[in-house]
Amino acid sequence: MHDIGPFSIPAMRAFVPEKLRPWIIILFVIVFQLSGGVYLAAVGEMVGSTALMQEDIMMAGYASMVGMGLTFAIMFRLKFRFASKTSFLVCCAVTIICNLICMHTRSVPVLVGVCFISGFFRMWGTFECNSTIQLWLTPKRDLSVFFCFIYLLVQSCIQLCGIMTVYTASWAKWEFMHWAIIALLLMVMIATVILFRSYRSMRKLPLFGIDWLGALLWGTTLLCVIFICVYGEHYDWFRSGYIQAGAVGAVVSLGLNLWRASFIRHPFINLETWKYRVVYLTFLLYIVIDILLAPSHLFEHIYMEGVLGYDSLNVISFNWVVLLGVVIGAAFTFLTFSRRKWCYKTMTVIAFTAITGYLMIFYFTIDYNLPKEALVFPIFLRSFGYVIIAICFLTSLSRVPFQFFFQAVSIQGFVSASLGGAVGTAVLNRVFTVVMKKNVMLLGASVDHVNPHIGTFPLGQLYGAVQQQALMVTMKELYGWLTLIALFCLLLFCLKENPVRPLRALHPTYRAIRRFVKHELRMDKNTV
Repeated sequence: MHDIGPFSIPAMRAFVPEKLRPWIIILFVIVFQLSGGVYLAAVGEMVGSTALMQEDIMMAGYASMVGMGLTFAIMFRLKFRFASKTSFLVCCAVTIICNLICMHTRSVPVLVGVCFISGFFRMWGTFECNSTIQLWLTPKRDLSVFFCFIYLLVQSCIQLCGIMTVYTASWAKWEFMHWAIIALLLMVMIATVILFRSYRSMRKLPLFGIDWLGALLWGTTLLCVIFICVYGEHYDWFRSGYIQAGAVGAVVSLGLNLWRASFIRHPFINLETWKYRVVYLTFLLYIVIDILLAPSHLFEHIYMEGVLGYDSLNVISFNWVVLLGVVIGAAFTFLTFSRRKWCYKTMTVIAFTAITGYLMIFYFTIDYNLPKEALVFPIFLRSFGYVIIAICFLTSLSRVPFQFFFQAVSIQGFVSASLGGAVGTAVLNRVFTVVMKKNVMLLGASVDHVNPHIGTFPLGQLYGAVQQQALMVTMKELYGWLTLIALFCLLLFCLKENPVRPLRALHPTYRAIRRFVKHELRMDKNTV
């Protein structure tokens, strides 16, 4: 029999040492986080070998994130319905099948659908692991501590997955990454069969009452919006019937979803959830943050590969810098936000300051001959700031009542994992295209036969020089505008009173003076 203590995992068999059990679960969650439908770090190799467009593979990657976001609203229902052993085996088996299909399919709808399913089961397995060791991480169920661990683990695995994918694709083929993940998942299945037993701490709860149609409508809405953002530039936006159909689909599915949620008993996402200030405010702020961080997906790769001439291995080496920023950002948030209880506004200001510094450094230093070492600090600031703000925004949802908490987490998952990045990249890409055309025309105006130096250069070389100069001017201009937007947001946060809570604790006289003033004001009021 198991001796169930404060940190016991009774789902494991008796011969497994108590101290090793949480670490085995952590290994499981790392494997689940490394797994996925497609691996976007190898998008170039996939485009070359599958005859798919880059937009097709990006759409599949975003579909996986949508599937992950939908899981949050029902994950406790899944936790109470299935034992840990069953959940691990099912999630591993489905993810293995999804990896096999993604390797061999050349159909875009099949690829997107399989990645959507893969994201759902990937998140289910991750939640099963994290919920199992939550009391081991924080016996008091302090969500600020728990979310520091979550984002440290998730963001670190994302960076490591990119490094593994690029090195695997450079040494062999991109398919080998899928085979490596399949091997790891098979090892998890074998370990589950050996180490786990079918244990339940409470009776089995049925899955009745889940609004599966509402989940499908929310997924359809998000996929339609992402389709518009990913394929908009390729199809020339709303001049194309495909983009128009995507917009109609998004509006219709969203309208049907909100209409159903107004009268059915248990909607997938209750309309009451959207009324909480912390829900819609973090939703909007994530859109702003993703627009500010969109250069990391668009400009940095263009600049490193097209201007500085780095190959894929040199570009992916910056993931180690991002990983360092994630680790230090999570540790800083743990020490200040979780332990010393610094307030949300203070942490938001610190995060926005780091993001502003990232944009400002790129604006002032971007050049043709910039050394690789000069890119380390701004990239570090970007990851450092994003991890801080992600942990704080997720923890802020604890203010939402418990019955709406996981629906609020789903809403934030929609925008942080998929929708925000797609919208931010699409907006910046469109602005980049317009500004690039303007700068090409302005720089090309002096390229004519009147200029005596023009005839000394070949036409192709001259055209390439104009394009490259226009590219540099455009990136510098957009970095400048993004810096101004970030400074404006930072100013709005700083205008509000933003005391650090621990400083009050260091001065007990502050509270005594405050009580005295309140007492005197009450006495004056009573006297009048």
